[in-house]
Amino acid sequence: MTFHLITIFPHIFDSYLSESILKRAQAKKLIKIKIHDLRDWAPDKRRTIDDKPFGGGPGMIFKIEPIFRCLKKIRKFTKIDIKKQLKNKKAEYSLFQQKNSKIILMDPKGEIFTSAKAKKLSKLKEIILIAGRYEGIDARVDNLIDEKISIGNYILSGGELPALVLIEAIARLAPGVLGNQNSLQEETEASNLEYPQYTRPASFSPIKGINWPAPEVLLSGHHKKIKEWQKGKWLNG
Repeated sequence: MTFHLITIFPHIFDSYLSESILKRAQAKKLIKIKIHDLRDWAPDKRRTIDDKPFGGGPGMIFKIEPIFRCLKKIRKFTKIDIKKQLKNKKAEYSLFQQKNSKIILMDPKGEIFTSAKAKKLSKLKEIILIAGRYEGIDARVDNLIDEKISIGNYILSGGELPALVLIEAIARLAPGVLGNQNSLQEETEASNLEYPQYTRPASFSPIKGINWPAPEVLLSGHHKKIKEWQKGKWLNG
């Protein structure tokens, strides 16, 4: 799978993408992550990617042209390809629609991201994520994207963090990324069950006279009772 990230802050991802699971996944060539600086696709020498909104209003918004030019390059579309898409009156998808690929705009007003959505997107070969900034993006971007996704009902300064959330949640579902595929199934089951987990020491004392022990059943070695406890009986003690 290949992830493309369109942003005006290309180095904001450097640290996170060079650590842990995503670093190993890239090193093993299980996934590819390509960063695109939107300013490289500005039509002027000043690399202008934003402007004041028509009709007035606070702040600045992303211009449509740099996004169009960037997506055109990523998709390797020619003028002929674009004309064919525009003439397809039955088309109800983005101008740059392609099979096994999605163009996603990170937007707080978009569809809320879930594990089910991550699983669905993990079947694709390519995902292009657009991270906005400032007051938003020219609404005509709707003609270029496949969908909008939000990671929650709140506002961030930009779409970079939400894009990273999508990348990790989707990439870890790809075969081989977690090393042992069974661990992914076990983790999913554990998440659904939501039972507490403990490790050594069996008893922890933060101060003299206070003791926080792990449940005795987990120390018993009795696998049947442990499984019963994990399946929900811990709720009743």
